[in-house]
Amino acid sequence: MKPKFWKRMLSYFYDVPIERTGSDNNPVLDVFLVKGRYQLCTDKAIYSFADKYDNFRDTFEQLILPDDGAVALLLGLGLGSIPFMLENTFKKKYSYTGIELDDEIIYLASKYVLDDLKSDIEIHTADAMVFMEINDQKYDMICMDIFDSDVIPAQFETKHYLEKLKSALSPDGLLIYNRLYQTKSDQVNTSKFYEAFVTVFPDARKLPIAGNMMILSK
Repeated sequence: MKPKFWKRMLSYFYDVPIERTGSDNNPVLDVFLVKGRYQLCTDKAIYSFADKYDNFRDTFEQLILPDDGAVALLLGLGLGSIPFMLENTFKKKYSYTGIELDDEIIYLASKYVLDDLKSDIEIHTADAMVFMEINDQKYDMICMDIFDSDVIPAQFETKHYLEKLKSALSPDGLLIYNRLYQTKSDQVNTSKFYEAFVTVFPDARKLPIAGNMMILSK
């Protein structure tokens, strides 16, 4: 859904509230128009912000991205910032599978962003752990972006889950794992997680970006 012209203009001066809703998983979900782009927020975190979702955008800018025709797995959907920017900013023609636990987020993503994209996007309402347990597909890129507000649920930090992600990558596939890296607690937890990560992905590297740590499988 493209925003009305006057709202888009106003959004360059202040954040324009568009819709407030919620769900059992996310009691507060706010959609704002900010600098001409839809932004999805909880009361503690930004879940999505079109091509201004800097943690992934800045990461993509530093990578040699897969060629057109690649298949990508999105674990955590938000409003669809990742396919939005890959299609519109990086001009990539990919196919996407999106896994999102919250039906309300899927509804918002479809309403405001996904229906305007040309990319092939298949969305599943599912727990990402359950999906990975039964998944038998291979992906050229996996973007791990699952948060419960500002916390990554513990099940997604286990070695077992990382091994499932590894098994879902194509031979030259890339995993991008988004983690918070703002507070001292974030930094300690992410450092511990990285120690476990390299036992599964020995060629891993880290990219510190905008208060986040983006961990790459290679």
